[in-house]
Amino acid sequence: MTTLIINIKELLQVRDSSILKVSGAEMAILPTIKNAYLVIQNGLISDFGSMKDLPNVDPEKCIDADGKMVLPSWCDSHTHIVYAGNREQEFVDRINGLTYEEIANRGGGILNSAKKLNETTEDEIYDQSKARLEEVMRLGTGAVEIKSGYGLTVEGELKILRVIQKLSQNYPITIRATFLGAHAFPLEFKENHKGYIDLIINEMLPEIAKNKLADYIDAFCETSYFTVEETEQIMEAGIRFGLKPKMHVNQFNSIGGIQAGVKYKALSVDHLEIMNAEDIEVLKNTETMPVALPSCSYFLSIPYTPAREMIAAGLPLAIATDYNPGSTPSGNMNFVVATACIKMKMTPEEAINAATINGAYAMGISQTHGSITVGKKANLIITKPIPSYYQLPYAFGSNLIDTVIIEGEIFT
Repeated sequence: MTTLIINIKELLQVRDSSILKVSGAEMAILPTIKNAYLVIQNGLISDFGSMKDLPNVDPEKCIDADGKMVLPSWCDSHTHIVYAGNREQEFVDRINGLTYEEIANRGGGILNSAKKLNETTEDEIYDQSKARLEEVMRLGTGAVEIKSGYGLTVEGELKILRVIQKLSQNYPITIRATFLGAHAFPLEFKENHKGYIDLIINEMLPEIAKNKLADYIDAFCETSYFTVEETEQIMEAGIRFGLKPKMHVNQFNSIGGIQAGVKYKALSVDHLEIMNAEDIEVLKNTETMPVALPSCSYFLSIPYTPAREMIAAGLPLAIATDYNPGSTPSGNMNFVVATACIKMKMTPEEAINAATINGAYAMGISQTHGSITVGKKANLIITKPIPSYYQLPYAFGSNLIDTVIIEGEIFT
């Protein structure tokens, strides 16, 4: 099937196939074509350019985008959207003065979500999760990474990963699965860290690898969670089972997690709210993508990733939602882009780059997603009529999306 989009006010993020990420000063450059067309064939971008060069096309469907912008759909590289129930009471507890750590120490937080998940059937978890997935797709997300980590038992972790697999089979959106058994220590292993790590390595990982349930392995490397040494042990095991590392680091403290991520060639290191000069330096000239989660900072009232310092140092940066029940109960990438501009002082160009091409890189899919490039997936956002793409972060409370196209088809 051929679809032609014409009279595009501005076509954003136009790249050749060699660009897989952008770094430093390059992040401020967003290549565009004004008054453009785009051709979709069999779910892929087959051609685009200026309307004055419009070729003779006989499409089955023609979309007139007069006054509208077209850009690649968002690539959300860090979510936890497969979970059970919610943690709204903890939201109120924080309003009343408790910290994230205090809530966790009294059995809330991740352990609360794990208890709910293990008490909920797989079918019900799927139904809850597919509603969240459909919502983020309507908000313009065309690729998403989903982590486990709310099971903390062999069966609980496998249950989450099976739900992720089922979502991937039933929806056109590209999904990457990450095994995050090392999200927290269950209560029964609170004083026996070795016992839980042995469970991850000797029981969870073999089943995950045998059933091909995950692409990546992750760990929460943080004070009161997993030490650097424990994290490295888990990363090494994941690599042996064919999983590439990704890591939660520097959310509350800088304890050497970034250095461990670089050591094990992690695809991404995520959170980065607390960064020092050494952390920034060690990321230079590596294959590891730093990922900021601005709506987590917003929701928890913790520091924001120092984007300006990192970009000035020549680093790339991606942004993602961290969609989860405790610290970011939202998968709205439009809000993430706006918050990156408003609170992290990223320019609109930098934020769009961070949410598209760099987000795709942080999921290992930038050869097929994240830019307007011939041969890439036709995953697109068509905005409502707007004066410029600056309106996307500027009108942060408005839904400016008119149409979402995923693999060449309009998603409704």
